[in-house]
Amino acid sequence: MATASKPHNTAADTSAAVDALMAELVHPCKAEVQALRQLILNAAQGIAEGVKWKAPSFRTHDYFVTINLREKQGVGVILHLGAKVRALGPGGLAIEDPAKLLKWLAPDRAQVQFSSAADLAAKADAFKALVKSWVQQV
Repeated sequence: MATASKPHNTAADTSAAVDALMAELVHPCKAEVQALRQLILNAAQGIAEGVKWKAPSFRTHDYFVTINLREKQGVGVILHLGAKVRALGPGGLAIEDPAKLLKWLAPDRAQVQFSSAADLAAKADAFKALVKSWVQQV
């Protein structure tokens, strides 16, 4: 499903940009945000990070997951196929979700929420598998 995309070579498309964002971040779940960052980067080869939409975001060919810093409780992520809505074939995305973590927001984007550090730890393996599966759709 890969599509042509612009190269990610701006200052915002770097780990240094995410490091700077994290250094300034005031968030009650900052430790969980950092843990999510590592989980996502370690989910599959070729994942890089940058800052998009004023939050840590992750990409291969295109950005596909953004940490949602606006959750009212805990922290979450939005899994997507880039900034623009993408037409999908019949059946939509082929994402296995045996742990039922995904809350579908649209046919091409979903949300996963973690209420606490303990919740993130309990769901870490299932979430990492979701990210690995999602990367194959980007």
